[in-house]
Amino acid sequence: MKIIRYSTKNTIKAGLIYNENLIISFDDLNRCNSKKLTKHDLYVLKNKLYNVEPLFLIPLIQKSIFKIPTEIETDNMENINDVILLSPITKPNSFRDAYSFKQHVEAGRKARNLPMIKEFEINPVYYYSNHSSFSGPGKIYLNNKHINKLDFELELAVVIGKEGKNISLKNADEYIFGFMILNDWSARDVQVEEMKLNLGPAKGKDFCTTIGPYLVTKDEIKNETISTEKGNVYDLNMSAYINNSKVSYDNSKNMYWTFAEIISHVSTGTTLYPGDVIGSGTCATGCLYELNLTNKTDNWLQIDDTVRLEIDKLGALENKIKLEKDNE
Repeated sequence: MKIIRYSTKNTIKAGLIYNENLIISFDDLNRCNSKKLTKHDLYVLKNKLYNVEPLFLIPLIQKSIFKIPTEIETDNMENINDVILLSPITKPNSFRDAYSFKQHVEAGRKARNLPMIKEFEINPVYYYSNHSSFSGPGKIYLNNKHINKLDFELELAVVIGKEGKNISLKNADEYIFGFMILNDWSARDVQVEEMKLNLGPAKGKDFCTTIGPYLVTKDEIKNETISTEKGNVYDLNMSAYINNSKVSYDNSKNMYWTFAEIISHVSTGTTLYPGDVIGSGTCATGCLYELNLTNKTDNWLQIDDTVRLEIDKLGALENKIKLEKDNE
C-alpha cells in the first residue's frame, strides 16, 4: 500500500496509489463493520479526519476497515500527475534521527584525519529534531540564515505503527508500519558553530525536514526484506541528484544498525507511539558535507537548486529551494 496526501480541486485528500500512477481516495472505499473500532476510530471515519492527518489511518488499516477492490473502474480515477502531492503525513508525534551508516561516519572522520570513534559500535545513537517542520515534495522556503552552507541528507525513515516500551530486538520490526524517503535539510555553518558547545544539532537542522512522496507499508517491500539476527535488513538502492546530476549512491542494507536495533534501543524506558518517525541517518555519500570533506571541495546548495532523492520502491522526493520573504 502506497499512501499519499494530495491536493485536488481545492480539496486535500488521502489516497492510495493504484497501478503506479492512479489514485484511489479513501473517501471512495467501502468499509467493513468491525467491533474493533474505538470511539476515536468512529470519530475519525465520520469526519474523514484521515484527510487532514493520514496517521489516523494506521489503526484503521491494521483493523482492515477499508475494502480494497480487486477490480476497479479506472476511467474516472485521478492521475498522480494531475494533483499536487503533499507530505504523506502532516505532523508526526515525534522525530528521532539516528546515525546508522558507518561508512558515512568513517568517511567524515578520515577526511579530517581522525580515527573512527569506537563509541559508534556501542549503541545506535540518535537526536531529536523538530516534528513541526515537516513538509513534502515541492518548493521549500528557507530563511536567509540557513542558506550559506545549505545541505541535504539522503535518509530512509520508518513510521511506528503501534505503542510499545522496552521492545525486544526480536519483536522490534513488528512495530514498523511503513517507510518513507526523508531529507534532513542542514545548515552546516550554523550546525558546526552550535555543536562546539557539545549540544545539538539544533538550529542547524530544525528548520526543515521533507518526506514523501508516499508512506509505503511493509508488504510493498517484502521481496527486498532480508531477515537477520539483528532484525530485518532492507535491500533498497538510494540515490540523490542535484539539478538532475547524480551525486550520491548507497543501499539501505549497508546500515550498521538495523531499524530493529534502533527501535529496541530507543524504547528502553521510553514509550513509542503510532506516528513516531525515526530516520536512518545519512547514508554513505548522502550529503555535501561528506562529499566536500572527501573531495576537498566547498560546494553547497543554492537558491533555485532542485534536490531529488530516490529509494527503490519508495519513489522520488523532489524539492526546489526558495528564499522565504522577510518575516514570513
